[in-house]
Amino acid sequence: MKNRVDQQASRNFISQKWTILLCICSFCSGLLFTNRMWTVSDSKLVTRSTALESEGLKLVSEGCDLRKLQMKNVKRDPKQIFGEVSKTHQAVETLDKTISSLEMELAAARSIQESIVNGAPISQEETRSSSSGKRKYLMVVGVNTAFSSRKRRDSVRATWMPQGEKRKKLEEEKGIIIRFVIGHSATVGGILDRAIEAEDRKHGDFLRLDHVEGYLELSAKTRTYFATAVTMWDAEFYIKVDDDVHVNIATLGHTLVRHRKKKRLYIGCMKSGPVLAQKGVRYHEPEYWKFGESGNKYFRHATGQLYAISKDLATYISLNQHVLHKYANEDVSLGSWFIGLDVEHIDDRRLCCGTPPDCEWKAQAGNICVASFDWTCSGICRSVDRIKEVHRRCGEGENAVWSATF
Repeated sequence: MKNRVDQQASRNFISQKWTILLCICSFCSGLLFTNRMWTVSDSKLVTRSTALESEGLKLVSEGCDLRKLQMKNVKRDPKQIFGEVSKTHQAVETLDKTISSLEMELAAARSIQESIVNGAPISQEETRSSSSGKRKYLMVVGVNTAFSSRKRRDSVRATWMPQGEKRKKLEEEKGIIIRFVIGHSATVGGILDRAIEAEDRKHGDFLRLDHVEGYLELSAKTRTYFATAVTMWDAEFYIKVDDDVHVNIATLGHTLVRHRKKKRLYIGCMKSGPVLAQKGVRYHEPEYWKFGESGNKYFRHATGQLYAISKDLATYISLNQHVLHKYANEDVSLGSWFIGLDVEHIDDRRLCCGTPPDCEWKAQAGNICVASFDWTCSGICRSVDRIKEVHRRCGEGENAVWSATF
């Protein structure tokens, strides 16, 4: 028993020794850690106080002059700031227009690719331009015509539309494409289509559209024309003209080149006619209710006898042709497609002169008309019989287009 008591006392003594040693070690470690923290805090306080002292010395050296303090707080003149903001705004607008142009060009490339993938016919001009870099043209003139207008087409060929070698020379030297624009009949390959094919083999001056002909489908035809033309020819301008209108090609070219550096152009004789709600009348608008109360007028748009648009707008039509709404009148439809876009409307009254003596007087005064027709007939009245007289009295001269520089 005595031995057991001695062993227990010895163990308690050893535990007390270890406990005291651990306490001493913990106390020393605590001192070291506390000293380290004080050192770091002191260094931060010294740094902060030094910075405050420096700032204070700087204020003392500068003094308490209010003008100096104002100059310090107001670093720039408001006019200078406004000027820089204006420059930045202009730079953003320029960048936005550049991006818009690139998007238009990309859309045109995609449209061409889609036409190839879908098996759309490719013209000889397009094949030639694809093999040797796409040719740049000044303008593409699409002459709107119908199956029953053979005599009108012949009268146009005999007056202002060059034929044969002259037409090829006009395309190669002046960059001007002229084509009669027509779709196909309701029965594809019927007698009407065969007649156009035979006429095209003789003259080679047609642009055939994937479109069913019909008077009530002129808006769709116009839309398809621009979408097709912009994929076939890379031109600066695309023009639509009726086949009962007289046109001076050189004067048209000179008129367009004055605006060639501008973007998103819509050129024509701008008008704002009444919205006709009464059924059975000519130019009746079934969707008249969209234009407000009875008696309202349409928005400004170019008269349908002749108008021109720039390439970027033709590309826009090509890209969005499946969602563009068609109104009863094709000139109204075209104008509606550009509402909401940043488009410049150019009203040029030389694109809608009257027939002689109106266009003749203007020609004698040195102001040659681009196009001539009769408003009462929405074209030259009895154009087959009278267009030669209009050409003789109001034409620009046979050599005008060949001596012109565009």
